[in-house]
Amino acid sequence: MKCIVSGATGFIGRQLCQQLESRGDTVVALSRRGATLASGKPTVPVDLAECDPDVSLLQGADVFFHLAGIAHQQAAGSAYTALNYRATLRLARLAQTAAIPCFVSLSSVKAMGSSETSDARVESAVSAPVDAYGLSKWQAECALRDAFSGTAMSVAIVRPALVYGSDVKGNLQTLATAVRWGLPRPPQGGRRSMIALEDLVDLLCAIAEHPPSGVKTWIACGADSYSTQEIYDLLRAALGKGRGIEWLPRWIWKLAANLLDGVLSRRAEPTYNKLFGWERYSNAAVITDTAWRPRIKLEDVMQQLAATHGANT
Repeated sequence: MKCIVSGATGFIGRQLCQQLESRGDTVVALSRRGATLASGKPTVPVDLAECDPDVSLLQGADVFFHLAGIAHQQAAGSAYTALNYRATLRLARLAQTAAIPCFVSLSSVKAMGSSETSDARVESAVSAPVDAYGLSKWQAECALRDAFSGTAMSVAIVRPALVYGSDVKGNLQTLATAVRWGLPRPPQGGRRSMIALEDLVDLLCAIAEHPPSGVKTWIACGADSYSTQEIYDLLRAALGKGRGIEWLPRWIWKLAANLLDGVLSRRAEPTYNKLFGWERYSNAAVITDTAWRPRIKLEDVMQQLAATHGANT
């Protein structure tokens, strides 16, 4: 297959390009700065918030994987709108013009808004997004459904839960560093669905091989969910440490989280909710509709994750 990949040098994009190349697929990799892939292959530089790739690059392609987007939570609202929403719709239209049979858009469970329950949410359990990131992803989803329902091009919208791997950044990286430096054991509470990077990439490839008819939206997550306490315990075990001591009362955790939000001027989900909130999702729909099955559990990669981030502290 000939595959177009935007966001090719990101956390997910690099793994996807590596897997596609290992299968013998032709990859046209797009990135904002034109950095090289792990294979040494250069990417095509294009700032998708400002312009589109040359349509000649898309000719003869079988699938367009659109992974590019702003994922952090400190950008201006206009930046999320420009790249996560408007560029997604433009690229889908460009793919349609180039007669690409399948367009795969990487969305997020954040497009579904905040959870009001501890139950696992399905694709239709959507509430108003709580931040600019989630809103931009939801707007992109709605625009794709409106524009391409009933058209010949297959459009797959994939909403991954929190993605983890040995090179993960963000909250898991911060927690791994804190555990190494002696963070006390967090109290029990809350659970979050997650998905291994390799499993997510397997799903993206499976969709490209057997594209759905019309516009399809799927949640992508593993079979298990994890509490912060369980992740902490897994990290301690991977670092060769004994069981941590749970000596901080919950109210101090909440106070510390609120103080951190104040220092960082956090505008999105509060830190305390990230640590102890409920965010569980169901992968039943994608398992029913495709041949994909998640294979990896968090504990399978924890040793490598702990070693990677331990070496950086």
